[in-house]
Amino acid sequence: MTLSLNIKLYILSIGVLFVNASKAQEKQILNPKTTDYNILWIVADDLGTDLGCYGNDLVYTHNLDRLASESVLYKNLFTVTAVCSPSRSSFITGMYPVTIGVEQHRTRFKKQLPDSIKPITEYFKNAGYFVTNGQGNKGDKEAKMDYNFNAEFKDLYQAGHWNKRAKAQKFFSQVQLFYPHRPFQKDTANPIDPDLVKLPPYYPNHPLARKDWALYLETIQLVDVRVVKILKQLKEDGLLDKTIIFFFGDQGRPHVRAKQFMYDPGTNTPLMVRYPDGYKAGTISKELVSNIDIPAATLALAGIKKPSYMQGRNFLSEDHERAYVFTMRDRRDETVDRIRAVRSKKFKYIKNYYTDRPYTQYNNYKEMSYPMLPLMHVMFEEGKLNDAQRPFMDSYRPAEELYDLEKDPFEINNLTETPEHELELEKLRSVLNKWVQKNDLGVYPENQIEINAAQNKASERHKKTLKKRKLPQNATYWQLVEYWENELLKK
Repeated sequence: MTLSLNIKLYILSIGVLFVNASKAQEKQILNPKTTDYNILWIVADDLGTDLGCYGNDLVYTHNLDRLASESVLYKNLFTVTAVCSPSRSSFITGMYPVTIGVEQHRTRFKKQLPDSIKPITEYFKNAGYFVTNGQGNKGDKEAKMDYNFNAEFKDLYQAGHWNKRAKAQKFFSQVQLFYPHRPFQKDTANPIDPDLVKLPPYYPNHPLARKDWALYLETIQLVDVRVVKILKQLKEDGLLDKTIIFFFGDQGRPHVRAKQFMYDPGTNTPLMVRYPDGYKAGTISKELVSNIDIPAATLALAGIKKPSYMQGRNFLSEDHERAYVFTMRDRRDETVDRIRAVRSKKFKYIKNYYTDRPYTQYNNYKEMSYPMLPLMHVMFEEGKLNDAQRPFMDSYRPAEELYDLEKDPFEINNLTETPEHELELEKLRSVLNKWVQKNDLGVYPENQIEINAAQNKASERHKKTLKKRKLPQNATYWQLVEYWENELLKK
């Protein structure tokens, strides 16, 4: 059965389900006046939950902390995947990437979205909203989309800034923040001492690792500076008290064992929702939220009916309560992989489809951009990694992983072989298998033409990067570590 036929049958079945469901109309917990507000998404690129308001006492994020005090802060937002283009494709459609054929990262030969599935920008435009996507400057400059389907900016958005709208017209706007995506930047106003950094136990406590982490936190501080400028501009425009603000990341941390993987650091990102009337300001929610729920909630706030095919839920409704969130990984750049995971509040189950490949199968972006990765390669070869660090660098991986997130928040102790967790393992395995059968409409293996194109592109980047760094084309991990030590520790 072809992918397109699979998708059409899926949409038809979902449509019938929604027609027959008595709870098709979700209750909205906010008063009807919310439909009079503008809506703004502020989206940070590669942002983990490393903010003061999420418990990090080293990073200086007083503006975001203030925003959190004026918002409902969600502790458990998880993105459907841990890389930008599938994740962004999902939060603009409310659909899982594997359902609409956008699961591979940055396909070269992009296709149209399946019939009847539309970006939510279409629904807002049809409702009379002015729809924008920019960098938060009045120069109307366009910003990142990175959707993994055919999409032209001019077809989805009307401008880069809300100030281009007609007088008194409501807007749905996005502001894209590049940080804290790599390369990290120094915050000279508030530098962070690497010796004070608290690294997760699956990283070696090495000066290079601490410095890289400190720079990550400093780059988050630059996000903090940028956000306050956006809020100040809204206030100057007389719009702060007329706009509902969402702040969230497109995925989690750009670090080893985080970005591109199914562990919480790769998919857990902040979410704050600020209402102009102070509704539930300072509230902290621990309910599970998927980022495909954000568009459903946004439509509801505008009084726009959610399309029946949309898999995301309105997490602002009274009857919203997720038992599980689902995450997935496929090809990332040139690196072919397939992982699926399901998470409850207490447990996470991960299914690895390519057990013959290491977690760290080669990926040029990570090998060239993450100082900690060549460092861990070197320390692994020298036998210097401990039991918490070694498994991720090994030459194989298990078919299944199970973690007790309350007792083991760093996801280190795989419980699949412990008899006392057999029932939980069977339950989550069944939950994930049913979800995959229903929602995973991808074609595997992917067309080799796409894989070849990604590998060729990565190879060219590899050559250019090494040449720029004045390293040999066959540079070893030791040489890469030496390069990073010169760049980060000796300047």
